[in-house]
Amino acid sequence: MNINPTESTMELTKLSPPQMLFGTEVDEKSSSEQFLLSMYDSVQASIFVVDVLEDGDFRYVALNPTHERWIGIHSDDLRGKKPEDILSAIDAAKVRQHYAECVLFGKTISYEQCLQFQGVPTWWSTTLTPLRDANSRIYRLIGTSSNITPVKQAEQVVGLQVEREQLLFAIAARIHQSVEFETILHQTTIELRQFLNCDRVLIYRFEADSSGVIIAESTVTDPLLGKNITDPCFSGNPEHYGRGCIQVVEDIYASGLHPCHIDFLASLQVRANLVVPIFKEQDMWGLLIAQHCHQSRQWQQTETDLLKQLATQIGIAAEQTELRQQINDLEAKLELQKQKQKNQLQQVRFQALVRRMTEQIRDSLDETQVLQTVTQELAELLNLDRCQIELYSTCETLVTITYEYSINLPQCEGLTKKIADRLEVYQPLLQKQPLQFLEIVPGWQPKLLVMSQMACPIFDTQGILGNIWLTRPSQEAFDEFEIELVQQVASECAIAIRQAQLYKQTQAQVKELEKCDQLKNQFLRTLSQELRTPITSISLAAQTLESVLTPAEILEIEIVPQLLQILHNECARESKLINDLLTLTYLEAEPDPPTLIAIDLQSWFHPIIESFRHLTNCQRQQLYLSVDPALPLLETDITDLERIITELLSHVCKYTPAGESVTVSAHLRGDAVELNISNSGLELTSNELSRIFEPFYHLSKHDPWKHSGTGLELALVQKMVRHLGGSIYVESGAGQTTFTIKFPL
Repeated sequence: MNINPTESTMELTKLSPPQMLFGTEVDEKSSSEQFLLSMYDSVQASIFVVDVLEDGDFRYVALNPTHERWIGIHSDDLRGKKPEDILSAIDAAKVRQHYAECVLFGKTISYEQCLQFQGVPTWWSTTLTPLRDANSRIYRLIGTSSNITPVKQAEQVVGLQVEREQLLFAIAARIHQSVEFETILHQTTIELRQFLNCDRVLIYRFEADSSGVIIAESTVTDPLLGKNITDPCFSGNPEHYGRGCIQVVEDIYASGLHPCHIDFLASLQVRANLVVPIFKEQDMWGLLIAQHCHQSRQWQQTETDLLKQLATQIGIAAEQTELRQQINDLEAKLELQKQKQKNQLQQVRFQALVRRMTEQIRDSLDETQVLQTVTQELAELLNLDRCQIELYSTCETLVTITYEYSINLPQCEGLTKKIADRLEVYQPLLQKQPLQFLEIVPGWQPKLLVMSQMACPIFDTQGILGNIWLTRPSQEAFDEFEIELVQQVASECAIAIRQAQLYKQTQAQVKELEKCDQLKNQFLRTLSQELRTPITSISLAAQTLESVLTPAEILEIEIVPQLLQILHNECARESKLINDLLTLTYLEAEPDPPTLIAIDLQSWFHPIIESFRHLTNCQRQQLYLSVDPALPLLETDITDLERIITELLSHVCKYTPAGESVTVSAHLRGDAVELNISNSGLELTSNELSRIFEPFYHLSKHDPWKHSGTGLELALVQKMVRHLGGSIYVESGAGQTTFTIKFPL
């Protein structure tokens, strides 16, 4: 008899009353008994009676009509039977347990249980009440049951919905958390198989040749994971699923499949098959498959919908994985580009370091400053704990750490080592080969410290000078680019060391030359003093002789005045030569600073120029003066400036031919006062211009007046201009020669 759990008890046809109520014949009924009987017959709840035997066993007594209707068993067919006679072994054990508990506790109990009647599971809410005899022994159980199958089914539907939502949420969460794609697929197959309670769930991914491979699987039967499988009925035509088709096969032998498809599924031990396509964007990516292997399966629409939703999530995960891979590839490319730019930047910094070293070597002769800067900049550039420069002794048996920059390691500057003590290290270095190795830091450490060290020899064509030592606080080796950089730096260090050595030698030679120059100046001063005494005596003698030869008869002798004039002229020339020589040696030594006075050149130049007017007139020369009225006051030593102008005018007038002009001018040029003394009719060669300020150099062939001089005038002018803080140079061209003097304001 079939059971209809949802059928209303109001529609039940009234059955014949039972022949026995609580074990008593009901032939004549009292009013109370009639009332109980009417309740027993007409109550909507199911009522059953169970006898408790002396040995503790249980026998059914009766059922009310409602219960007969629900379970499809007549009361007469039930009477006297044990639970095992009408229930399965599992269900019989469950009801016996409840009956025993009611007897044991001796009170009413309530419970819910699921029992199968005629193969149909039914949920009941049951209350058991014990009845006692005169001896207080429980001899009978009265049970009332309510059919709660619809409620339980609704709860199961809700539970399945919740479980399905949890499953969908779990995969969505994994996708959101960027869990590995393989992990997402693996967990999805496990959880889906447990939810569907099927034999196998797998994910099949299409290949380019329309074949496919199983990339994820959860199974209780023979595994297929990793196998490349081609469905002969769909080979080359995966669009069958791409058109949105979903394959639902409850039994491969009863679904009208093609024989080849049946054989294919049977070879995989598949009896029931549910297949949903997986799309990635618009392309077919794979299949989500649920299978029953040993018996048929009636797939529910909710199960199909769940697979469709999961397939959508898997497609999203596949898209996200591909996108993440593209992002990773882009990040890798960016990281590679970043590393390349970093290397380029590092290379620029390396080149800048070498350039700075080159500039320092060019601008500074201080070896200590250059090499100390090198150790610090190398340490900072290469992230070193220490950078050292050690230099060999002359005999190359000792080496001394001369320069060092250290961050965390102990200072070793000034330490001298014997090369023989570490011959295995210094032998390749002495052969000009760089060396690199790992070294364990000595001393107790909670963690073993290993450092990377490199030594690069400093050498040039003249020989080896020392080594650069670099210590890095890691086991990371120095790469080829870094080694090349250090070798370039070592070459610059060799230049700096050689240059410093040469500078020291040059300084020693300069000191020796200065000493010789001082001795020369001392000799010239002494010689000048010694010459001045006889010249003074000769001059006095000439004056005395002139006074003695005053009688007219003697002066009438023509040669006597000529001889006296020659004697006076030569004494004056020699006296001037001695004075110029003393002044020159004084200026070449360390003269006292000049006494500065502010003068107005407009008024100061005029008397000096006028003192030469008679000479220029006699030599038929034109003399001009031009001074800028807006010229500011010039602070200078007035005595030295007067001598400079006088000597230059004397020189220019001496070499200016008749009919030519001599011009003196003063102007403001930028932040300097410029004085120009020029003449026309004279043009000098480049050789003459380069030697014109040399002592005792004469332009004899250009002297139209045959004047003589000491030869020290222009050399003395140059020294005096420099002593006043100015500069002087001469230009010649287009028949004109110009001396230019500049004094900064």
